[in-house]
Amino acid sequence: MKLFLYLTDMIVPFMIFAILAYGVQKKVRVYDTFIEGAREGLLTVVKIVPTLIGLMTAVGILRASGFLDFLAGALGRFSGVIGFPGELVPLSLVKMFSSSAATGLLLDVYKKYGTDSFLGLAASISMCCTETIFYTMSVYFMTAKINRTRYTLAGALIATFAGLAASVFLAGML
Repeated sequence: MKLFLYLTDMIVPFMIFAILAYGVQKKVRVYDTFIEGAREGLLTVVKIVPTLIGLMTAVGILRASGFLDFLAGALGRFSGVIGFPGELVPLSLVKMFSSSAATGLLLDVYKKYGTDSFLGLAASISMCCTETIFYTMSVYFMTAKINRTRYTLAGALIATFAGLAASVFLAGML
């Protein structure tokens, strides 16, 4: 076990050293390239901040207004029929927009039902196997200046529903 701990401690420094060695071998000005990449990364952050603020504000408004609870209650009745716990509907909806807001709801599930309960396990697994669809699409497509998303949303929703189904199935097995 100590070997694995040692290896995991050494992975990041080894990767940094390997990248530096490769750059030097290829006669790349490594430091200048790093600074240019950092500059471009900072510009990207500046471009996406308005989108982030908008999404966080929208999720906050939905939670504070009670609309999220209303929508979750309405969808929870339907989801119970197909075997998905209605208590996880708010978490599943919010996760599509904001992972940090969904983490807050995850903590609420833990407090109410426990971390080792079926709902706690299903919520944990669903957080791992679903994506913040709308956040990711808005940030990536805005940054890359893509206007036609084609089948991205449909594919992402199918993958999210598959992840949610798998989380309930796997939590039921544990």
